[in-house]
Amino acid sequence: MFEDPDMLTKKQKDLLLLIDNRIRAVGVPPSYDEMKDELGLASKSGIHRLITALEERGFVRRLPNKARALEVIKMPEGLQKESPLAPVPANDSYEIPFVGKIAAGLPIAAIEDSYNLMAVPPSLLGNGDHYALEIEGESMTGAGIMDGDFVVVRKSNTARNYDIVVALVDQDEATLKRIYKHDGKIDLIAENPDFPTKTYGPDRVEVQGVLVGLVRNYN
Repeated sequence: MFEDPDMLTKKQKDLLLLIDNRIRAVGVPPSYDEMKDELGLASKSGIHRLITALEERGFVRRLPNKARALEVIKMPEGLQKESPLAPVPANDSYEIPFVGKIAAGLPIAAIEDSYNLMAVPPSLLGNGDHYALEIEGESMTGAGIMDGDFVVVRKSNTARNYDIVVALVDQDEATLKRIYKHDGKIDLIAENPDFPTKTYGPDRVEVQGVLVGLVRNYN
């Protein structure tokens, strides 16, 4: 008895839909950690096996020279490719590096996924180089930045007081906060009263970019 190459297990189908929806919504596939969490798997090795099975059946293709970059080639019969957001016309978008998650809350490690790209409207970009980050946490909700949002950041090692910045603390942890420099100190200010302002010496904080835009997935 031959196996139908278009027959997928529920986990394979769920993963394929997750990848396709995320690519259509924000221009990049989810990270392996996100796939693992969404499918309720214990480890990323299970995601590797599912992707390999999808690739062998011709549903996805790994893009060369890009970490974790995937392209959906086809969907099973009866499961149409649907986008949670209207796709942006190719001539009206610009691809910038998507470099993973950043905390709007307690600092977490940044720069997880520096080879993926994200499509954004040119209106969000100005002069200079830009990159995108996914927000994790709720400390900036008062500024309209919610958990799960994607922010566009202009690379810069300087910022004006009250700019919202990507700040690297102690060369180890990164967070998104409003910055205020005074009396030889640097305050990283949350936009949520449940999160306190934290104050550091100037040698402990390095500005890595300034917020210039936001992309929200209404999926």
